[in-house]
Amino acid sequence: MLIVRSPGWDVVKQRFFSREQFEKSFPDITSAFWLNVKIFLVAEVLILVLALGIAVVRSLPGPVFFPLRALTIVYVDLFRGVPAILVIIILGLGVPGLFANAEPDDLKVNPILWGSVGLVLLYSAYVAEVYRAGIESVHPSQSAAARSLGLTHGQTLRFVVIPQALRRVIPPLLNDFIGLQKDTALVGLLGVIEAFRQSQIEVAGAFNYTPYICTAILFILLTIPLARFTDWLVARDRRRQQAGRLV
Repeated sequence: MLIVRSPGWDVVKQRFFSREQFEKSFPDITSAFWLNVKIFLVAEVLILVLALGIAVVRSLPGPVFFPLRALTIVYVDLFRGVPAILVIIILGLGVPGLFANAEPDDLKVNPILWGSVGLVLLYSAYVAEVYRAGIESVHPSQSAAARSLGLTHGQTLRFVVIPQALRRVIPPLLNDFIGLQKDTALVGLLGVIEAFRQSQIEVAGAFNYTPYICTAILFILLTIPLARFTDWLVARDRRRQQAGRLV
């Protein structure tokens, strides 16, 4: 009510909520949005694998593994401390210069590749901490029982600790991937024609901001189901814990 009764609402409505401009720009933006989805799906798989490896290395006991643990700590601190937009720009504009005389050319200048690599490096640091929290939440008696049965440390992690940890961290993992889906728009800074970049092109051509609203709706339509699925998983886990206490 405050918005629609504001003095400038008619102007804002025309500039941001033009039905004609929405219908005109929606097909092109939707087509470009599939690139966001593809980057998200590929990056998600790589992040799950890389982050789990980082978390496992960081949980290795003993002084002999201290250099590896220190390396993972530096990695996590570095990529959690640098803004995502800077990582994307540095990788997308700087790394290709290292391959100035390399072949093939499409590898060294592929902005989709380097933008995706930046997202993988960034989110692997965050997801690794989620994994580590799940691993540390498993009671030490579980590991002790597995070792007493003759399992090695690696087998204990694989068959006992990690399966329990994964079940506990699924909701926060999904929250991180909701953020990943939105941050795929940062790849557009490298010139990739994804949804946000396409909306900028539409805005520049029509001098109307409705394409931004169109892009926002597409991200919302993808994000809300993931958020509700996360809520369902949290509720299910809570019911299981309550049932366990009753038993």
